Amino acid sequence: MTEMREITAAVAREQGAPFAIETAKIAAPGPGEVLVRIVAVGVCHTDIIVRDQYYPVPLPAVLGHEGSGVVEAIGTGVAAVAPGDHVVLSFASCGVCNPCLSGHPAHCADFFGLNFGGGRKDGSTATCDAHGHVLHDHFFGQSSFGSFAIAQERNVVKVAKDAPLELLGPLGCGIQTGAGAVLRAMKVPAGASFAAFGSGAVGLSAIMAARVAGATKIIAVDVTPSRLELALELGATHVVNSRETDPVAAIQEITGGGADFTLESSGRPEVLRQAIDALTILGTCGIVGAPKLGTEAKFDVNMVMVPGKRIMGIVEGDAVPQVFIPELIALHAQGRFPFDRLVKFYDFADINQAVSDSENGKTIKPILRLPA
Repeated sequence: MTEMREITAAVAREQGAPFAIETAKIAAPGPGEVLVRIVAVGVCHTDIIVRDQYYPVPLPAVLGHEGSGVVEAIGTGVAAVAPGDHVVLSFASCGVCNPCLSGHPAHCADFFGLNFGGGRKDGSTATCDAHGHVLHDHFFGQSSFGSFAIAQERNVVKVAKDAPLELLGPLGCGIQTGAGAVLRAMKVPAGASFAAFGSGAVGLSAIMAARVAGATKIIAVDVTPSRLELALELGATHVVNSRETDPVAAIQEITGGGADFTLESSGRPEVLRQAIDALTILGTCGIVGAPKLGTEAKFDVNMVMVPGKRIMGIVEGDAVPQVFIPELIALHAQGRFPFDRLVKFYDFADINQAVSDSENGKTIKPILRLPA
């Protein structure tokens, strides 16, 4: 690799091991690529499960996929952004398959390869460690656990320079996933009932979106009282502590027979079963929780078939980031989507503390600030 730039990166070297802050090098952007100076990056559940190898991303790797920053340089053919632009980084997609062409890039035919493959589609990488050894990158098309990241033009979203840049990274994944599940994938209408199983960053984003959509019964299900209290402040009309109460029975009582829409974000098969059972006739359950590959879940076939229930897999809220992220920023500016309430900032050097706080529920959405 030529024209290498020295960077600071958090490297996942071994399964389950803490992230190591290292000096590394990154190449100049190639055709269709964008070099971004990272200002801040969210920590997502997916970063943690990939570190733990729930998904077989090759290690060592630079993870991170909720980056926000400033365009430093662009490769040939890039027209959507220019150096100096403020951007949010989202997921990668090919742009030429049927799902991409029909407005569903989050269900790209090559989604897994582009986002979890550990490099470019041709197998090459842009990053190496201080000894010249390959660091796998292009995680979600960005690998933003570093002071600079290489992204593709397709997964860079230009935002206004007066928007709060260091706050915006989680819009690229976690916040977009929850809000998009409600507003884009399931299209929850005004007057509907909605229940979020899990009140982390994704579930609470879905609750805020359900309020935006005009849902009239919005139910948060979780086992952490503080999160349920926050859910009420963000738009939930009811809360259920599933450690103390059967959530299916509670939702059926609150709604008079079952919810029109449910969203499962915990990744636990037994919770997914509850989310399906809590639906009313012709209800829809969206799945966004990510367990280990190969995880199977059970449901009563007749109790899905006869009442016409729908079970929907959802990735990244089925959103087009370049359209949806600016909409969420506008809603936030109006005070209608206060996702800043979910956030706690950490210094980049404290990434392992941020991860620990996320895993134990102390922090809903950690955001790492990169040194200037």
